[in-house]
Amino acid sequence: MKMTVLSPGPLSTVQDEGRFGFMSTGFSPGGAMDTYSMRIANILVGNAPGDGVIEMTMLGMSVSFSCTAVIALTGADMEPAINGTPVAMYTAAEVHAGDILSMKMARSGMRSYLAVAGGFDLPYAMGSMSTNLKCGLGGFSGRKLQSGDEIPLRQSFSLAHLGNRKTEPENVYPDGIGIRVILGPQEDYFTDKGIETFLNTTYTVSEKSDRMGVRLDGDSIENKNGVDILSDGIATGAVQIPASGTPIIMMADRQTTGGYAKIANVISADLPKMAQARPGTRIRFTAVTEKEAVRLKKQQEQKLKALAYMSVFAKQRG
Repeated sequence: MKMTVLSPGPLSTVQDEGRFGFMSTGFSPGGAMDTYSMRIANILVGNAPGDGVIEMTMLGMSVSFSCTAVIALTGADMEPAINGTPVAMYTAAEVHAGDILSMKMARSGMRSYLAVAGGFDLPYAMGSMSTNLKCGLGGFSGRKLQSGDEIPLRQSFSLAHLGNRKTEPENVYPDGIGIRVILGPQEDYFTDKGIETFLNTTYTVSEKSDRMGVRLDGDSIENKNGVDILSDGIATGAVQIPASGTPIIMMADRQTTGGYAKIANVISADLPKMAQARPGTRIRFTAVTEKEAVRLKKQQEQKLKALAYMSVFAKQRG
């Protein structure tokens, strides 16, 4: 049982929720950039929410299947089709031996996620299936997928095993988005004018962005006496201000420590939006309280729990 890559797209990798507990040795958690979309894809096919998926960037891949399988695609709409017939996003769909799943350029957003019921039969490295490209670790031989790669599947599934599983796409990826942040931990390194600039400027996502960080173009943020600090830990979503004065939002493959002051941190609930921001997307920041950030994260988690519950119910009916 396998899935064979016919055309990989520019950057398709195996990712899961990431590897944790190794930052002290220099390994960032990595994992899917948009963990919300990843988790929905897995729930739709009956997997554990953090199971391995294929993350595709900007342009989707084409794959063939050697057996009956159930798939789901979430995140950016790359116009998926099975044997040329369009297939709905955010819906569990069945493929059979010899079927070809193909995708195009993302209509909006940046990343799409492919989950297969039962998951991929790939080894775990340090507790995770995620691909760390810089270290050549995890995923499929520690690298991005290539034409001819054969990804083994754990099981053969049909929709009869799962029932009718689908949900309405929540994610709309417009050209301009609002991102909520909590100021700190080093906002005192910046002048009042600098903080005002940060919160009142429309920034633009740079083409230099990658899985390590989303780089922004726009007005420089004024500091008091430089931005160099003693290196400290970097959380996902940390908004680092280098000497250039323009923000970098640290993402999945970020370094574990850094020596530039961090003016703010993107709240967890908005990290998926940040992960889907393609070059040219306009970004505006709004400061919120920690209490509000926790409320929004809990709200997001409740939506996932409700979807998981409905999916189990669909299986029972099926």
